[in-house]
Amino acid sequence: MASIQIAGIDHLAVSVSDLALSTRFYGRLLKFLGFKLLDKYEDSIGWTNGKTRVWLTEADAKGKKRKYRAGDIGFEHYAFELRSRKDVDALQTFLKKLGAEIVDPAGEYYEDYYAVYFLDPDGLRYEGMHYG
Repeated sequence: MASIQIAGIDHLAVSVSDLALSTRFYGRLLKFLGFKLLDKYEDSIGWTNGKTRVWLTEADAKGKKRKYRAGDIGFEHYAFELRSRKDVDALQTFLKKLGAEIVDPAGEYYEDYYAVYFLDPDGLRYEGMHYG
């Protein structure tokens, strides 16, 4: 049987507790990271950088009753690969202005692996990172 190869990650879809609040947060963050608004609907919004899309949708009533907790089964974190260490530092500066919670500041976490880790308004963890 022939194997197939993945061409890339097409999109990340995130359920959020407050679509308006998260739209403001992600809108500013993703614009900083080079994304543009793709589409907006009553119950969702998406951005693209021409290769990857990020979509938000509001969690349902049952989902909103339980807050996200790091360590649960499911999404652990998503990493945005950046072009340079300087870009990682610039992202950290931007995140501070945005008021995002930085859980691990910019630094070398592994040999030749430089990153900053931060949370969205619901506590979902993201990373801006660079190899080399």
